[in-house]
Amino acid sequence: MNSAPLGVIAGNGRFPLLVVEAAAKKGLRVVVAAIREETSPEIDRLGQSGSVTVHWQGLGQLGRLIRTFREEGVREAVMAGQVKHNKIFARHPSVARKMLRALPDLRMLKLLASLPRRDTAGLIGGIIAELEKEGIQLRDSTFLLEEWLAPPGCLTRRALQKEERRDVEFGWPIARRLAQHDVGQTIVVKDQAVVAVEAMEGTDETVRRAARLAGGQKLTVIKVARPDQDMRFDVPVIGLKTLPVFSECNVTALAIEAGKTLILDRKEFVELADKQGLCVVAKTCEEPESLLSE
Repeated sequence: MNSAPLGVIAGNGRFPLLVVEAAAKKGLRVVVAAIREETSPEIDRLGQSGSVTVHWQGLGQLGRLIRTFREEGVREAVMAGQVKHNKIFARHPSVARKMLRALPDLRMLKLLASLPRRDTAGLIGGIIAELEKEGIQLRDSTFLLEEWLAPPGCLTRRALQKEERRDVEFGWPIARRLAQHDVGQTIVVKDQAVVAVEAMEGTDETVRRAARLAGGQKLTVIKVARPDQDMRFDVPVIGLKTLPVFSECNVTALAIEAGKTLILDRKEFVELADKQGLCVVAKTCEEPESLLSE
């Protein structure tokens, strides 16, 4: 890492806050591009530190993002936290008024016009290319939080029960194929049948929809990375706020991908999972059976 500040493009959730905190602890100067429609206002608290500067901007302001980073001397940056795609399609008047500030600027409009496809990988890949044109390299979004990546194995006291193990074995390859097509990272399974597939609504709403369809029966959640996951963006993340949703929806097992899924507040996450009887297993694709034994 050079002496130039690290740029952080901050989406929603705690992920960007943790990245900024970790960078500051390592003595790095940080320039945050905070998205008005997504980033937690708590980022301003971190901005009170002399080593962290926060710049707020709208969703589609790619030109402003690049100008900010260039003026601040940023040469390396990370993307941390998701941007909810469903906001782009919102029609509620109150949401629409807020979105006026997020209308694409000229640089973003030119990028959108040049894209052969507008899925997540295509759009973010285009943004990465625009940053690189300006001499700004995007780093692996987990490089400051590698110790929070899920290690392989059963992370909780309780291992998968027989029915849960069958659901994971059944659902894992399906989730991987769907992720390959950029459909979503999460599926919910019951009795070797897919109950719900994540689209734009995010993991929590996918699980709630599955619970309604399953009528309160026990569910297994499978969350994976894309087979060709670019760790610079859209890395699977699971955290404390999802545990109450799992409890409410009778999710008894969670399977995630080892080495490619961030567990925010991992120690506390596992402790709370144990208290609610949730089994959490992190598996690799190279050894599909080894982590699913009773």
